[in-house]
Amino acid sequence: MKIAPYLHFNGDCAQALALYEEAFGAKADVMRYGDAPPSEGYAPPPGTEDFIMHAQIVVGGAELMLCDLTPDMPASFGNGIAIHVTFDSEARVDAAFGALKEGGSVEMEPQETFWSKRFASLADRFGVRWMLSVGCPEE
Repeated sequence: MKIAPYLHFNGDCAQALALYEEAFGAKADVMRYGDAPPSEGYAPPPGTEDFIMHAQIVVGGAELMLCDLTPDMPASFGNGIAIHVTFDSEARVDAAFGALKEGGSVEMEPQETFWSKRFASLADRFGVRWMLSVGCPEE
């Protein structure tokens, strides 16, 4: 059994994917609404052909799934959830933080804490909350 977060966007999923590919050094698999095979009784709303119907990016062995919702059912993010990513180096935390913070809202700059050699938290420009860390400090 696996659990994977699935993030919903309002037509800007492609921009979010580009940011996450840069921040995490990963490549996403993408299917757009316009690429979907014809389906009886369903057609995407006009103007959404380039919206992302489904995308998947693997970050550190974990899947993150994303899509654009259609205008008739808009998405919104709250503060009740964050995606935590554990890195193998402080430099990787700093690099991901640097990419994700552009246009976003920093909650905690990268720093050493009692629970991590390097920890940071922020919401990116799309409203997705991230917690970035590396292993526990040495005793």
